[in-house]
Amino acid sequence: MSNLIYDHIVVRYGELSTKGKNRRDFTKALTSNIKTRLKHYPSLEYKTLHDGLFIKLNGENFESIKEDLKQVFGYAYFSGALIVDKDLQLVKNEALKLALKREYKTFKINTRRSDKSFPLRSDDINRQVAAHILKNSQLKVDVHNPDLMIYIVVEKDDIILMDEKIKGIGGYPTGINGRAMVMMSGGIDSPVAAYLTMKRGLRIECIHFASQPYTSKQALDKVFALAKMLSVYQGDIIVHVIPFTDLQLEIYKHAKEAYAITIMRRMMYRIADRLCKKRKIQLITNGESVGQVASQTPESISVIAKVCETLIMRPMCMMDKIESIELAKKIGTYETSILPFEDCCTIFEPKNPVTKPKEKDCLYFESLFDYETLIEKCLEGDEIYKLSYEDKNDEQLY
Repeated sequence: MSNLIYDHIVVRYGELSTKGKNRRDFTKALTSNIKTRLKHYPSLEYKTLHDGLFIKLNGENFESIKEDLKQVFGYAYFSGALIVDKDLQLVKNEALKLALKREYKTFKINTRRSDKSFPLRSDDINRQVAAHILKNSQLKVDVHNPDLMIYIVVEKDDIILMDEKIKGIGGYPTGINGRAMVMMSGGIDSPVAAYLTMKRGLRIECIHFASQPYTSKQALDKVFALAKMLSVYQGDIIVHVIPFTDLQLEIYKHAKEAYAITIMRRMMYRIADRLCKKRKIQLITNGESVGQVASQTPESISVIAKVCETLIMRPMCMMDKIESIELAKKIGTYETSILPFEDCCTIFEPKNPVTKPKEKDCLYFESLFDYETLIEKCLEGDEIYKLSYEDKNDEQLY
């Protein structure tokens, strides 16, 4: 197929249509995100409509743009399109081009009139365009299961022809619903949680707890690689690397082994909570799934979360591991996530962690050492990186 067969891309809103008075903000955010993702195509021109967005190609490569556009949240579908004046002969000629671009055997015409004042009804347009294709090709009409569906939309000012509706990944435009801090371990679940968080319109930052020298540089590199993969959905991602070793060693020195993971998670939440307040971030998300490990039983989740004032949301909460793996494979993070470099949780994992911890026991063990000073030390040691799929090197901000 020639790249020049289309002159536009038509993006149709999906869930945005339900947003009522906030619709303008959502469509503005979506357009901005699309422009950011397609910034390497300088000739594109954009026109916002009530139910979609027109992108004029001006000779830019549709096939390349198509792959980039698939990674933007917030729309229902998009199509390569031809836009012509409201002249039926022009419509026939352009429809024939679409019909001949590949070796199709059957086709169907589907017309919708947004402009009801157009003199021909939808059925009349269907018949006349189909007759033109039948006369000038070997194709046959199949109204039930055609190889090719040609969509014709009669608008107020012009007529749109499309031959493929490419489904988007849905959700809301990233950033429209605020910001979230993702607790990024480097395993399978947290990158999936990050993806789902962005899909609901939240721009993310990530926090990673590093326990060097017990965890390796490769473990940190894995987190950076995952963040870069996820950055395709929002342009770049800030990653906070928290030096956690000293605090973690104090936990294991003063708490019973069975309670170590519980206390450790409570400390992680305290740090994430304070970092969110500092960064003016509205909520925390992570890859926790009910019952998956000892620290994710309902009792453990409840006791651990009590130390945190920031709202916690768990997009993986009711997903099982198979569902998580399938989604990780779909978004391309799975192979990196399973690289054998352990994080701070698995390095110090006790043999028999408590599954129904008591808050009073946690408070007792925490009273045995000065964790507040250690938390402040963790926050002071925060190394902040800005990562992007476009960059070969990791940019440390401060």
